[in-house]
Amino acid sequence: MPDATDSPFVPQTVRDCFRGLPDPRVAGRTTHALDDILAIVFLATLTGCDDFVAMADYADAKQQWLRDRVGVRLRHGVPSHDVLTRVMAAVHPDHFATASERVVALLIRHAPALANQRIAIDGKALRGSRDRATRMVHLVGAWATGAGLARAQVPTAAKSNGITAIPELLDLLDLSGALVTIDAAGCQTDLAARIVDREGDYLLQVKGNQERLHDDVRGLAEAAMEENLDALDVWREESGTVRHGRRESRTCFVIDDPHLLRATVRDFDRWAGLRSGVVTIGEREVDGVASAETRYHISSRQASATAFGMAVRRHWGIENECHGVLDVAFREDDHRLRAGHAAANLSVVRRMALPVLKRSKVKLGIKNRRLKASYDNEFLESLLAELFKDFDA
Repeated sequence: MPDATDSPFVPQTVRDCFRGLPDPRVAGRTTHALDDILAIVFLATLTGCDDFVAMADYADAKQQWLRDRVGVRLRHGVPSHDVLTRVMAAVHPDHFATASERVVALLIRHAPALANQRIAIDGKALRGSRDRATRMVHLVGAWATGAGLARAQVPTAAKSNGITAIPELLDLLDLSGALVTIDAAGCQTDLAARIVDREGDYLLQVKGNQERLHDDVRGLAEAAMEENLDALDVWREESGTVRHGRRESRTCFVIDDPHLLRATVRDFDRWAGLRSGVVTIGEREVDGVASAETRYHISSRQASATAFGMAVRRHWGIENECHGVLDVAFREDDHRLRAGHAAANLSVVRRMALPVLKRSKVKLGIKNRRLKASYDNEFLESLLAELFKDFDA
C-alpha cells in the first residue's frame, strides 16, 4: 500500500502512523484532528478497551499522559464515543491499511526478511457484526508466519466469497521472494499466476474443488509411495511426548521431477510455474485410537521436504496465533459494530496492537498484558519504546 502522502517516512510518534490519511469528514466542520482520534483508538485498544464508550473513557482518564507522552493535542477536549464511532465508520479500510503498514514496517525493521519469508492467507468472519438487516463482515487477511505479523487485510464484497478479495489483498503486498500459502478455496489458476507475476511463489492446497488436479496429484503421490518412498526427499516430525492422551506425527515428501509432473498433471500448463507436488501425511493417536490424513499441495517453488513441511504446518499460524488470540484476548467475535466501516477498521487496529503486545517479555497472556498496559504507564511505554522515538528514555 503506498503511503498516503506519497512520501515514505519512518513514524517517530504514535500519531505519525495516522498522519496524512484522507479525512472523510466535511472540511471546516470538524472539531477533533483525525490523527488524534485514531491514535486514541489504537492506544485504547492496546490497553484493553473493546468498544468506543470504553475508549472515550480511557482518553478522558489519560488526558495528561496523552498530551505529554503521545503528543495528542485534545485542543477541544476528549472526543466522545459518538465521535469515535462516526469517524471509525467513515474512514475507508484501504486508507486505514496505510497506518497498519507503517506499524508493520516499524516492527520488522530489524528483521525485514521475516515479513516475506512465508505469507499465509485466510479468511475470518466477524460474527458479532451480523443482524437481521446487516450482512456479517468477512475479511481476508495475510499473516507473515515467520514474523508473527498481520501484513494486510481486506473486507470481502457483499454477496461474494473470499476468493474475489484475494487478488486485491495480493496487490497490497510485496511478494518478492515470498512463499504464499493458501488453503484449497484459493487453489485457482488466476491466483497462482498473479503470485508468480509479482515475483512470489505459491503453495496451494489441492482438494475436490479442483477434481482433475486432485486426482492427478494423488495418483502421482500413490505411485511414488508404492515405488520407493525412501528415494524421495522426506521430512518427518513426531511429538516427543504424549499430550492429553494424544500423540502426533507428520511426514512430508516432495515430487519435483519436471518431466514426471508434466506427464502426469493433465492441466500442467494452466498452473503458472508449477514445479513441485507436495504431500503431507498427518498421523494421530488419541487414547489408543489411530487416524491419518493426507493433504496434497502444488507449488511453483522447488524446495526441500523440510521447508515445505514447515510451511504447511505454519500456515495455520494465522488461525492459532492470530484469529484465535483475537477471539480470546480481544473478544473479536463478541463485537457488535455494524456502522459503516467500523467493524473492519477496528479489526485492523486489533491486528496492529497484537504484535506490539506479543513483543513483551513479561510472563502474562495477551489479555492480561492489555490489562497491565491500562494501569501501568511504565509498562505501556516499554511496549511503545521499541517503535516510537517519543518513548525513548
